[in-house]
Parts: sequence; structure tokens; C-alpha cells
Amino acid sequence: EICIICVHVCLLVLKYKKYMSKMAKNLSNIILMFINFIILCIFCPIYDMSFCTYFLYTNHSKAVGQNKAKGKVLVEGEILMEEKTYLKWYNKVGYGTGDIAGNVVYAFLSSFVMIYLTNTVGLNSGIVGTLIAVSKLFDGVTDIFFGTMIDRTKSRMGKARPWMFYGFFGCAVTLFGVFAIPTSLGKTAQYAWFFIAYTLLNAVFYTANNIAYAALTSLVTKNSKERVQMGSFRFMFSFGTNLVIQSVTVGAVEMFGGGAAAWRTIAAIYCIIGIITNTLAVFSVKELPDKELKDDRVAEEEDDKLSFKQTIKLLFSNKYFSMICVIYILQQLRASMVNVGIFFMTYVLLNKNLFGIFSWANNIPLIIALAVTPVLVSKMKGMYKLNKYSYMFATVCRLMVAVAGYLGSVPLMLLFTVLTSFGEGPWQGDMSAVIAQCSEHTYLKSGKRIDGSMFSCTSLGVKLGGGIGVALSGWLLDISGYINRDNAVQPDSCINMMYFMYLWLPFIFDIVIAVILSFLNVERANMKLKENMLNQ
Repeated sequence: EICIICVHVCLLVLKYKKYMSKMAKNLSNIILMFINFIILCIFCPIYDMSFCTYFLYTNHSKAVGQNKAKGKVLVEGEILMEEKTYLKWYNKVGYGTGDIAGNVVYAFLSSFVMIYLTNTVGLNSGIVGTLIAVSKLFDGVTDIFFGTMIDRTKSRMGKARPWMFYGFFGCAVTLFGVFAIPTSLGKTAQYAWFFIAYTLLNAVFYTANNIAYAALTSLVTKNSKERVQMGSFRFMFSFGTNLVIQSVTVGAVEMFGGGAAAWRTIAAIYCIIGIITNTLAVFSVKELPDKELKDDRVAEEEDDKLSFKQTIKLLFSNKYFSMICVIYILQQLRASMVNVGIFFMTYVLLNKNLFGIFSWANNIPLIIALAVTPVLVSKMKGMYKLNKYSYMFATVCRLMVAVAGYLGSVPLMLLFTVLTSFGEGPWQGDMSAVIAQCSEHTYLKSGKRIDGSMFSCTSLGVKLGGGIGVALSGWLLDISGYINRDNAVQPDSCINMMYFMYLWLPFIFDIVIAVILSFLNVERANMKLKENMLNQ
């Protein structure tokens, strides 16, 4: 691996040597490039070298130059317009590291908060589920509120970056608070502590940070290919972080001695990692001026003067926004049921260490699929067909996971889990680009840019779907008679519920997602709007 990294460094120097003198004038670019390259090299063994080869050594500028010389770019086979490039590879990698920060919050919280609260703190899973559900009542309002605030923000850092940067410090404090509930407190005080910390984390700080992070896809580039690449990088780091957290957390807690003190230590470590990577992501990209984002067109009304009511109306008049909101919520519900795997492996398969193995089966194929998503989008001349057919394949494979589970075959479960993840990868990779297309759809129809509000669907889906999913997990376990003690023998009703939650519910959610994706052809809708504008 060291030799491979050295070869990559040499190739980079050879490729970029003629730009070195220009880059030397901008020290920040040099620092960012090498920090991001180091991170990329660390992830090389996970991401496969084909990923690095494609993004680092393909001469994209030459290809773009050829397109510009011809004066055209293909979108679903139609000649529309030129597409200017805005980002270097280290900007895309740096942006992607932001999801390391996002997932030390989300993956850690969604995978382990329930088992920490029940088995370590001793709280009732049903009550915890109810508290999480009540907390979600605040989220629906704060998501669109922070999206609107981002749209109205004007600062030296831009619209989104200030919210992303400062919001994560609140994330770190409140995440630590969730996993630092004093065992000396009474039960009522412990429930109150959890509710306050969890609500502040999700409804305030994570919302501000995550919506801003997602909105950067529309604010730092107008190039559709670059948006797909940004999404691929982002979710590579997302699933890579998810994989690491799910693989090492249980063992790390045991290594630190178990109990509440060990969970606090792990939470503190994750918070520090999150602050570092979030800061790197914020300063790896720069937002485009409003004038360039709007193509010098003057909107009928200033975007930052839109009222909250007007913003809501614009959002939900875009049917594609509603579709993506539903998909995001279903995806997080599905992820919450997959995270029930920690219970399924412990009490059904009787080996909690299998949870880490299944995490690898889930995440490694996703990362590989993400690496090739930009190529697949280009080959299929758009995202719509790729998303529709790949997710249909994933749905069939998830059904086979359920069948293998009832057969009691762990190898077959792992095999079909891998295939399911391959099928889900393309949608995960180009999701941000699809949302950017949705934002563009609103702009083409209304002349108003509401990128921050449009990307509120990401935070809304993650928090509402994830929160309801964790709450639902708690309710279903409580109804089935779950005994919240380590090494407890669970009743048959609880074992049957774990089968239903882990094997069948993800498949049901996948069916609905596949149906919605078959109608989500926002690319064609935008193409028609642009053609009409050119013909006027």
C-alpha cells in the first residue's frame, strides 16, 4: 500500500507539474490539496484503486475542453448548452470529508443509542421511543426554518458555510451529552437529560449543519457532472465512516472497560474527529457569487426577501421535492431497521460480532458502487434510468436476504446483502445531484433560488425518518416483551419481532422507494423547460 501511494504521488506531480508555479501563489490551495490527498490515500485500501485512478488521473479538463470546442453538452441525448467546470479534485475530496463529521453523529447515534440507553443506563425502550417521537415534532419546523435562514444569509463565507461550520460545534457538545447521562440521576431526570440533549442535537445543531452541507452541492458548482462526483465522494466517506463506526464501536467500548464511562470516552473521540473533518470540508470549497448562480437573470423578487410561507409554497409546488422527501424518510426508516441487526445478531444468530461483518457487507459494496456512479451516469446519459433499474435490482436482492434469513444461512444473507448494496449505490451517489436538479426545476419555473430550503429535505428525511425509525424500533421491541438486560434470554415473541424488523421491513420500504424512483425524472422535466426557454 505504501508503494502504491508513492506511485500515486509521483503520477500527481508529473500530471500537475506545469500548474505548480501557479499554485505556489496560493498557499491555502496547496495545503488543502495535500491534506485531502493524504485522506484519500488512507481510504485507498477501502475504495479500490480504480476509484482513485478515475478521479485523479482521468484528464477531465481535456474532455471538457473538447466539449467546449464543440459548444455542446449532452443531457439525455439532447444538445443543450456548455457546462463550465468549477472544482479541482481536492475540492471534491475535501467536501466529501464533511460526511465523516455527519456520520460520527448520525451513524453512532442511530446504531447504538438504543442499546446504550437500555442495556447500560437501564431505560425502558418504549419510553425512549416515545421521547424520540415527541422530539421529532420540532424537526419538521426547524428543517425548513434553517433552510430559509441559509437562503437569506449573506456573509464573507457565503450562505451555507457559516451554518455548517458553527453548527457542528453544537453537534459535538450535544452528542457527547446524549452518551454522558449520569448514572447517579433518578430515572425521571435521566429521561429528561436524554430528551433535551437529543432534541437540541437533532432539531437545532445537526439540522443547521446538515442542510448547509447538502446545499453546498448547488452553491459551489453549476456543473451537473461535478455535482454527481461531489455526491459520490460525500457518500463514499459517509459509508466508509458508517462501516468503521459499526465495526469498531462495540469492541472499543469493551476495550475501555465497558459501562457508562466507556461510552463517554468513545463519544468524546468521535466528537473530536467530527470537528476536525467538518472544518476541513468547510474550507475546501468556496461558494459561487449570486450573480453567477442566477446567470445574471434578475428574479421577480429577491430570494432572500421571500417569506416563510412563500418558501413553503415554492417547495411543495415542486412535486419532485415531495418525492425526494418521502424517499429520504423511507431510507432512514429502512436504515433504522437494518440497525436492529445489533439485536438480531445478539439474540437470533447468537453472535453480536456478526453485526460488524454485516456492516462490511453493507458498506464496502456501496463504496465501490459510488466510485463508479459518475461513469455509469455518463454511460446511461443521465441519472433517471440508472436509479430506477439499479434500485429494482436491490429490492429483489433484499427479498432474498429475508429468504436466506429464514433458511438460517448466514453466508447467503451476506451474499444478498452485498448485492443489495451494489444496487442501492448509484442512487446514494447521485442523490445530491438529483436534489440540485430539483432546485434548478424551481428556479427555471419561478426565477427564484431556494437552494438551502430545497436541501432541507436531506435533513428532514435523515432526522424525521431516522428518529421515527429508532422510536419505532423501541416501540416494537417493547411490545414484543424485550428484556433490557445483557445476556437475557428473550421470549419467542421478541425473537419473531426481530425477524420481522430486520428481514421484512427493509424489503417493504425498498419496494415503495423503487416505485417512487420510477416517477422521479426531473432531468427530463428540466430539459423541456430549457428547450422552451431557448425557443422563446
